[in-house]
Amino acid sequence: MSLKAHVAATPADDTLGAFCPDNQIALNGSGEGPLAGLSFAAKDVFDIAGAVTGNGHPDWLRTHAPAARSADVVERLLAAGADLVGKTISDELAYSLTGENFHYGTPLNPADPSRVPGGSSSGSASVVAAGVVDFALGSDCGGSVRVPASYCGILGMRPTHGRISLQGAVPFAPSFDCAGWFARDTDIFMRVGRVLLSDDTPARPLTRLLFPVDAFAMLEAESRASLDQAVERVATLVSPVEQIVLAKDGLDTWSATFRTLQAGEIWQSMGGWLNEVEPQFGPGVKERFEAAKTVDPDSLDRAKAHRRTIVAGLDALLRPGSVLVLPTVPRGAPERGGDVAEIEVSYRNKAMNLLSVAGLAGLPQISLPLARHGHLPLGLSIVGSRGSDVDLLALAEAVCDR
Repeated sequence: MSLKAHVAATPADDTLGAFCPDNQIALNGSGEGPLAGLSFAAKDVFDIAGAVTGNGHPDWLRTHAPAARSADVVERLLAAGADLVGKTISDELAYSLTGENFHYGTPLNPADPSRVPGGSSSGSASVVAAGVVDFALGSDCGGSVRVPASYCGILGMRPTHGRISLQGAVPFAPSFDCAGWFARDTDIFMRVGRVLLSDDTPARPLTRLLFPVDAFAMLEAESRASLDQAVERVATLVSPVEQIVLAKDGLDTWSATFRTLQAGEIWQSMGGWLNEVEPQFGPGVKERFEAAKTVDPDSLDRAKAHRRTIVAGLDALLRPGSVLVLPTVPRGAPERGGDVAEIEVSYRNKAMNLLSVAGLAGLPQISLPLARHGHLPLGLSIVGSRGSDVDLLALAEAVCDR
């Protein structure tokens, strides 16, 4: 297979502010295969041969060389026939959930331009939601595919941890990092998933729906009513429904454990470069990196022990054939340029109470665009047992196409 690469200017129709301004490149796919005729974009944490990976920060771009080869996920999509249109903006070093990049600006949220698109896969979600590309690659550590999928009203998947190669992706917090993807169309979403997962086995039936009362209790009345209707759509396809308490010690304690472990791993991955380069960060991101530097070994040991308990409990709960429903996030997208303490601290922590569940246990999760918070999109997530990615994809397709 011969792939033609060409350096590209920022796409002329980038009225979204979603494509990287300084390191654009495009690749023609093989033209043959299950994704032939489709276009995609890739978050700027994935290597593209011949271009520098910017990782959402001009200093990272400045201090790294062009990639000699493309990331495995990019090569797989190109071999399946899809064409890469370009690289999309990420939040700074992927350490945010808002999509507001201090250096490059905020990609447009097509669902409501006054709102943030969500991060850190902000640019990828924006171009999919606007219909500029058929699908896009993102990465998900703490929620960086699931959050923008919910905010922009599109499909987004975080696969089982380790199912999809991260060769050629910037390491962040390796025990949580996943390559994920977005689409508007359920058939395209499924086809991309089959290619990335390298899995053509038939989907297995899902026969038990778990409803966590503690997770849904976090919601405001309006969001809860809309999500309850979305849960009913899932329940027409999966039954019986079983009400559970997901975290007997509190979802906030799970979130705290996630943040400790994530911060420790991030500093291990990024600390050397941060100390050497001393880059400038925007509000929220700056404080998180400062906190990551201070995580001590005793805190990490306690968090690791707590994680083992959580994983064992979730593995026992999500036996094969089971699926868990969760609000992807507690509410719709916040306003652009909002109060940092509210959006980057208070709301982020509430969102992590939900997002940390799949992250801690390495479980697959799909955010489905089935609900509303007022006029804003709000995702309902389905979470499966480890390795049930194809089963979740089939359920997502069935629910969304009803």
